Amino acid sequence: MKTLFIFLSIALSLFANPYQSIEYPSLDGLTISAYLYTDNNKSKPFILLFHQASYSKGEYLEIAPKLTNLGFNVMAVDLRSGDMINFIENETSDRALDKRLNTGYISTIPDIVASIAYVQKNFSKGKLLLWGSSYSSSLVLYIANQTKNISAVLSFSPGEYYKKRGEHFIQQHVNHLNMPVFITSKKEEKENWWDIYQAIPSKEKTFFLPKTDGVHGAKALWEENPSHQVYWDAVISFLKKQK
Repeated sequence: MKTLFIFLSIALSLFANPYQSIEYPSLDGLTISAYLYTDNNKSKPFILLFHQASYSKGEYLEIAPKLTNLGFNVMAVDLRSGDMINFIENETSDRALDKRLNTGYISTIPDIVASIAYVQKNFSKGKLLLWGSSYSSSLVLYIANQTKNISAVLSFSPGEYYKKRGEHFIQQHVNHLNMPVFITSKKEEKENWWDIYQAIPSKEKTFFLPKTDGVHGAKALWEENPSHQVYWDAVISFLKKQK
């Protein structure tokens, strides 16, 4: 019986979630849901992960544990503009819809800003990196441009997704990005972000494009993507310099 108990305990630990589900308020009071992957060492570099359109924190189920293995604490956030992915509901979006709040891309800015403040207050005393996918990849560039103490930015498939704010809204709001910046995307998407990249003044900016077609957003790192390893190689090369 004791042997069986030990076996079951080990088995359960292997299948236990590597994250903690947490909630905290956005700037307008909407409750944000997130998955926190941390060993409680606040001096470690911390990465905030934001998803693409129609997705949730579930975009990072594969990615986040690999980042922790690289020596980072991370938090994958449900923004109010999104939906289910990998069987993980976007709880923040569900609440926003219930309250009949705006769930457009630009409406997620308070969620991102609140997430930064929450992590800095509770979990991170070291470097803080912002990571965005598709629409949020443009927003992390925009927000890092006007936020102190952001150490680096990783942007997966950025573009000018906010035409109502101006034809070159993002390009015009990266002029203070002096920290390390990494941009990647599908091969054919380069034209969507090249002008943005050129406008970034950082001397530590870099980009990666696959030789094959590639994949849009951070899901380029999913194992189902045949070219995921070359994306990972580029990401790891960048992250090693941020520790």
